[in-house]
Amino acid sequence: MEPERELRIRINQDKVQQLGLSSQAVATALNANISGTAITQVRDDIYLINVVVREQGGQNLSIETLSNLPVAMPDGRTIPLTQFATIEYAQDYPIVWRRNRLPTLTVQADIAPGMLPETVVSDLAPAIAELKAKLPVGYRIELGGTVEESAASGASVFAVVPLMILIMLTLLIFQLKSFQRLIMVLSLVPLGLIGVVAALLASGKPLGFVAILGILALIGMIAKNAVILIDQIEAERAAGKAVWEAVVEASSSRFRPIMLTALSTVLGMIPIAPTVFWGSMAYAIMGGLLVASLLTLIFLPTLYVTWFKGVPPTASGDTTAASKDAPA
Repeated sequence: MEPERELRIRINQDKVQQLGLSSQAVATALNANISGTAITQVRDDIYLINVVVREQGGQNLSIETLSNLPVAMPDGRTIPLTQFATIEYAQDYPIVWRRNRLPTLTVQADIAPGMLPETVVSDLAPAIAELKAKLPVGYRIELGGTVEESAASGASVFAVVPLMILIMLTLLIFQLKSFQRLIMVLSLVPLGLIGVVAALLASGKPLGFVAILGILALIGMIAKNAVILIDQIEAERAAGKAVWEAVVEASSSRFRPIMLTALSTVLGMIPIAPTVFWGSMAYAIMGGLLVASLLTLIFLPTLYVTWFKGVPPTASGDTTAASKDAPA
C-alpha cells in the first residue's frame, strides 16, 4: 500500500471543445500510442485472443515524446498533445476500486439542506437514463449510498411482512376469540392512513422507507387500542349491560386512557420530527395515531352497535332487554 509515482495528463476541456475534439477521441489516441487498441480477435482452441495495435515502443515513450504526440482532428490535421493538455508527475495509491468484482469509478455528491436522497435520485432519473443509453457496451451506472441501502433494507423488511401479519392475526384471534371481533379490529387499521397522509402532506415529507417503518409500527398501536376497547365492551356486557349501554360506558371510560397514551406518544416523537432522516417516520406515527385514536372511539363503537344490533334504550325497557340477548 505504498504510494506509487504516476504520470497524469490533464485535459483542458475548453480548448478540446474549441478544437472540435472530445475526451474519448483524446483517450483513443493515447491508447493507440501507449497501451494499444484491440482491432480484432483470433481463436486459439476455445479461447479468443485480442489483436492489439500499438506504436512501436509506445510503452517506452518519454515525456518529451509524449508532449509532442500528434492527435488527429476532425478536419484531418494533427495537433500536439501539449496544445490542450498538461503533463505532470503525481503520487497515488496503487488501488483499483471494485464493486461486485468490477472496476468502478465512484461519483459522490452532497445534497442541499432539507432535501432527501430519494427525492434527488428521482429528479435525476431521466438524465441518468439518457446517459445510460449512450454508454458503450460493458459500462453501466448503478446507484449507491443511502438510496441503495434503503432499497436493500426495504426488501429485507417486506420479506418478513407476511410472517408478521400471520403472527399478528394469530395473537388477535387468541385474544378476541371471535372472528367477528377480529374483523372489526382489522377494519379499523387502514383508517390510520388518513392521518398518515395528512401529516406527510402538511409537513412535506415523502412516503419513503422510513415512513413505511412508521406505518408498520402504527399498525400495532391501532390494533392495541381497538382490542382494549372491545375487551372493555365485552366486560361491560358480561356485567349484564345491553349492547348500547355497554358500548357507551366502555367508550366513556376508555376515552381518557386511549387519548392520553396517544398524546404521550405524539409528544415523544416531536424531538425527531424536524430531522431529515427520521422526520417522515415521526410525522407518520404522529398523524396516524391521533386520527386512529379518535376513530377508535367513534368508528369502532358505531360498528360494534351496528354489528350486534344494539338499539338506544327506551322508557319501556323492551329494547334494552332485546339488546341483552343479541348474539356475541
